[in-house]
Amino acid sequence: MDLKHLQQRYPGAETFTFGDSEELSGDLIALVRTGRKTATCGALRDFESGEDAMPVKGRKDIALNWDGTPALVIETLEVSTMRFCDVPEDFALAEGENKDLAGWRVDHQSYFERNGGFDPEMWLVCERFRMIEDLQTAERGK
Repeated sequence: MDLKHLQQRYPGAETFTFGDSEELSGDLIALVRTGRKTATCGALRDFESGEDAMPVKGRKDIALNWDGTPALVIETLEVSTMRFCDVPEDFALAEGENKDLAGWRVDHQSYFERNGGFDPEMWLVCERFRMIEDLQTAERGK
């Protein structure tokens, strides 16, 4: 299904990509598809600058593949802000990428260093979500 039709089906949906590279984006989408990834976070500064759309509880958004084609539709279940150093292990594990909080911290520090700078006390927007629709599965079913 193309983006235009999806936006008609999910009015008010924002679009976004996971990660900052094609490889990472693909890996994160795969984790959502398997149910291992049910959370994500971003630097609050990116939301305040308007670079990223702030997640809203109850809104359904469209995750894009790196090439801009629709991959998934998710529904935001919870949104909170917290400092990087205060992220609890249950949230880090819900991101699905690491086996423990220490691994999450290493990987996310590296990510934030690549994308605008890192400070252990930087504020994050933390989102829990559920997958509503896997567009890859929908396409195969046609």
